[in-house]
Amino acid sequence: MMILFLLAYVALVLIRPQEYPGMESFPVPVLPLALLAALGAWLATPGRKRFDQPTYPLLLAFIAVCMASMVASGWTGGALVRLQEFLPTLIAFVLVAQAARDPRNLLRLMAVIALCAGVMALHGVEQAQLGEGWTGIPTIQDGRIQYVGIFNDPNDLAMVFVIGLPFALLLSGAGGLRRLAWWALALLLVYGIYLTDSRGAFLAVMLMAGLWVWRRRGLLTAGILGVAGLSVLMMLPTRLQELDASEASAYGRIDAWYEGIQMFIANPLLGVGMNNFGDYHHLTAHNSFVLVLAETGLVGFTLWLAFVGYAFMMALAVLRHRPALAGPADVARLRDERTAATTLLLALAGFFACAFFLSRSYVIVLYVLVGLVTGWYAGARDRWPGLPVFGVAGDLPKWGMLALGGAVVLWLLVKVLLMMAWS
Repeated sequence: MMILFLLAYVALVLIRPQEYPGMESFPVPVLPLALLAALGAWLATPGRKRFDQPTYPLLLAFIAVCMASMVASGWTGGALVRLQEFLPTLIAFVLVAQAARDPRNLLRLMAVIALCAGVMALHGVEQAQLGEGWTGIPTIQDGRIQYVGIFNDPNDLAMVFVIGLPFALLLSGAGGLRRLAWWALALLLVYGIYLTDSRGAFLAVMLMAGLWVWRRRGLLTAGILGVAGLSVLMMLPTRLQELDASEASAYGRIDAWYEGIQMFIANPLLGVGMNNFGDYHHLTAHNSFVLVLAETGLVGFTLWLAFVGYAFMMALAVLRHRPALAGPADVARLRDERTAATTLLLALAGFFACAFFLSRSYVIVLYVLVGLVTGWYAGARDRWPGLPVFGVAGDLPKWGMLALGGAVVLWLLVKVLLMMAWS
């Protein structure tokens, strides 16, 4: 029963019918009710609840640092406000991670995400043809498609398409008409990305394609095809042709990154406070890494980086695993496991390629995605006991050094981009 409520919640998060024009007065809060129903069903389900992956304590610690950052910024009451804001995300993460231990639930969640992305892409196609979609939401001034709620920015909408794309391709492994249906959905999502005209999403698709080719054909082939694909994209009538450090939109992002680095330098431990970036700069950070660094300091950045880093490590661990196989059945099971690992790795890479140009450090889509990886890897360790066990305590100093190195890299990158923009 829990999985049904959870699937409904994920669908409501993405399609967001509760935020369609005219639904503001609808008396039933369907989104929190779906989440609470899923939570209640999970709590009522017999059996041991498992929290043996490092992402669980890291997320709790990160939320605690977000609260502490508000106290350090001078607003003690803001700690409770941030907890209330993050609580639904925390619950959703836990429920997705618990459900995804079962491979069937993993596929169900992937299918719902891909299908919801397809609905949003169809809305975009209608927008592009008629000027507005069935929600009444029009395209923005330059003709780019958008959606409702948290996806009213074309870049955020493209990010959902990017995540849904590898899920649809995985599910296209089914036979018969289902294969055609999932392939059609994948093509629709690619067209949706084109209609958003999101430069970050174009680069994300290139990155995902490059990683897939690298896995199949090696680094050299991936590099050659990547250069060729980027050349073709640059010739298409998209905003990629305007990709230049001195272009107004790009310069605004670089300037926001610079301000974020200055906030970190002035408040290196706990930052300026979660969601306080706008109090110090008229634009958002336009970079998820810079945003966490500026708002939660090195402490929060270390925890957040470890949280997302372990998700990548889990997927890579399965791809590198070389167990002893007893026969054809084991070979088929390992192949399925590695296919899931590749799919999740591509979705993670695509998300963060987009997130590098967006302030989406706290968006629920990220935590649902990491929840999928967390739960799947817990199940994979049950199926393949030889997989490594990740522990936070021994790794935390390494993550701290990596976070500090990342801050230096971001500072150097901003310096270089500013010099390019001024030249």
